[in-house]
Amino acid sequence: MSLTARGELDLVIRRRGERSVAAAQYHRGALRVLRPMYLDGTGQVTYVVVNPGGAYLDGDRYRLDVTVEDGAQLLLTTQAATKVYRTPRDKAVQDLTVRLGPGSRLDYLPDQLIAYRASRYEQETRIEMDPSASLVLAEVVTPGWSPSRAPFGYDRVRLRTEVSMGGRPVVLDNLVLEPSASHDGLAGLGLLEGRSHLGSLLVVDPRAGEETVGLARALLAERADGLLGGVSALPVPGFALRVLGHSTQAVDALILAVVNALRAAWHSQGALDLRKY
Repeated sequence: MSLTARGELDLVIRRRGERSVAAAQYHRGALRVLRPMYLDGTGQVTYVVVNPGGAYLDGDRYRLDVTVEDGAQLLLTTQAATKVYRTPRDKAVQDLTVRLGPGSRLDYLPDQLIAYRASRYEQETRIEMDPSASLVLAEVVTPGWSPSRAPFGYDRVRLRTEVSMGGRPVVLDNLVLEPSASHDGLAGLGLLEGRSHLGSLLVVDPRAGEETVGLARALLAERADGLLGGVSALPVPGFALRVLGHSTQAVDALILAVVNALRAAWHSQGALDLRKY
């Protein structure tokens, strides 16, 4: 695979008065962002990442670099799902590097990742953050349609996320989904337990103590749409939620419920409505 990225995006967010704005912005190839939006009066800026090509293909490499400076706030999302099609020669790769300054905030809420038949995808996310910063990071993995109607047609999905503070790793999540490694795909005991969709929510915030972990667990327990999941406290203030379900909508709804609860409790913000459809 060529080391030349098919798409590159650099974004630096800075606080200017009561608002957060882009202090620097660069894009090349198949990545760009739409014009900034402000969804409420908190000054948090929202950027939507767009891939005009519509999909990740064989050997594609994408690089994103995001810096949120001291006291700035960014909500980063995508225009649509990330679709990974067949990769017969080489996997598709996305590298995301994030830096969060003191008192800064990043909510990264992309649409789902859809892995299609015979696809391989790797995602590396590296986050260096100040202990006073706030991070909310979501991910949903969905199997794409297969001509054979097999539930897991993709070859391999690997999502690796590392969070560091002061150069020291404090959180490491290495998720590998490899249907061919199991005789019943991923549906078996100890894997996806009969479910087809997987969601993750990582929250690192100095306010995220036992009460916040309890809130996330309570919201998970309230769901009655076939979800199976758990919430784990982190070595630093925060938690990781993992949930399995039968549909993107059900998994998304739980993650959004937790995100909205945190928005209300920590930032006095209303429920999130990105109005993409």
